[in-house]
Amino acid sequence: MTSLPTSSVQSLLECYLRAKDRNRPELIPECFAAEATLTFSIATDEIDFPRSVTGAAGIAKTLVSDFGERFDRCRTYYVCAEPELDAHDVCVMPWLVAMREKETEALRLGKGAYRWRIGRTSGEVDRIVALHIHIERMDTIADTGSVKLGALQAALTYPWLSPAMLMRGVRTFADAFDDAAFAVPFERPAETASLHNG
Repeated sequence: MTSLPTSSVQSLLECYLRAKDRNRPELIPECFAAEATLTFSIATDEIDFPRSVTGAAGIAKTLVSDFGERFDRCRTYYVCAEPELDAHDVCVMPWLVAMREKETEALRLGKGAYRWRIGRTSGEVDRIVALHIHIERMDTIADTGSVKLGALQAALTYPWLSPAMLMRGVRTFADAFDDAAFAVPFERPAETASLHNG
């Protein structure tokens, strides 16, 4: 076990978001171990990823470079106050993503859960050694000019977003648009129970 302080775990997870949301694949080795593993479980046909990837280079390609070719203006939110490791150095948390699909300019709004495992590498450096991403939902909403995307992102605190702030932000957003019923399923975070034993 690494017995990492919360601040160190938070730094690793924020590094991942800087890489993914800002399309900076060169940051992935700063937070993932060289032989880290990435797996997915996807409950929707609205997005597709390989079922598994091994190695920081492959993770950078899958989650940053290839992802960045399809999407921009991405913000990924950790729906919790702060990360908490269990006795096995595993951290499970819900996430929300709001981004633009480049080809269609549609708003893509998704939610799911992460299961991180932190470990010490051979160089005695703590890194993410395994990440499982569960995608519960990924909706596509017409959004000419990215008006809805901008308004939704403005209503949410980034990147750490408590469940209460998520609900408040989505409701604030929904109150501003007549056609915002699509946001209602995103008021509550994804379920995480199945990932705690995964």
